[in-house]
Amino acid sequence: FKTENRRMKTRDKILIQKYYLNVFNGIFLALGLMLLTFGLWLLFDRNNLFSELFSSGKNQLVAYISCILLGIGSVITFTSAVGFLGNVMENKCLLVTYMSFQILVFVTQMAVSVLIFMKKEEVHNQWNNRIDEVISEYGNESLAEQEPVWNILNAVQHNMECCGRYNVTQWEKNKNKENSTQIPCSCTKSSLKKWFCDVPRDSTYSMGCEEYLNTWFENNVLILTAIAISLLITQIFLITLTGQLCRDISKNNIWPNE
Repeated sequence: FKTENRRMKTRDKILIQKYYLNVFNGIFLALGLMLLTFGLWLLFDRNNLFSELFSSGKNQLVAYISCILLGIGSVITFTSAVGFLGNVMENKCLLVTYMSFQILVFVTQMAVSVLIFMKKEEVHNQWNNRIDEVISEYGNESLAEQEPVWNILNAVQHNMECCGRYNVTQWEKNKNKENSTQIPCSCTKSSLKKWFCDVPRDSTYSMGCEEYLNTWFENNVLILTAIAISLLITQIFLITLTGQLCRDISKNNIWPNE
């Protein structure tokens, strides 16, 4: 009778652990799909300023980041499927495999998080330098392949009512104008569909776009960091729950033989 009672208590614990394991595994899968979506967005969205700035020429930063995000997201999706099957079937082999993948992803996540933290300032400097480079190349007829990023810059300047990265004087460095007094039409309220306009300096947007651009950059880094931290916390619960579930499944299988 005591053995049967202990077996029932163990069985109840297993059912509770399975329930919570499914809940946290679902959260884990959702976060993994977020990383996949973020990676696909960076890779394929041509209206994305970050992608346009860093996916041309020798600078393939977007491709590297996308591959990392897609790789981690895919492993998380596969790992979640293994965990779900192991949980439903109460299969110790699948659960141990699941826990092993969790530890592997956890270590990878830690490494990526540290890398993001260490490289954030470097990427931010590259970001500002690349925007300055785009401003100097803007309107160059021999660089027609750069038009998508120029159009995005125009949209930023026009919608945010700003001009240049730090202010309108930055456009003086641009050598592609017909005369030195011209500025981009997007720096004014003009609706003309051309690169440069002849307008009085006092009718242009005087504020630079740096604050908006930096906010956009910081927000995206913050989203990625939040997802990474959420994944790490979720994985701690998952690894703990899976270990306890494996142990209780072993106990449950031993009772009848006593």
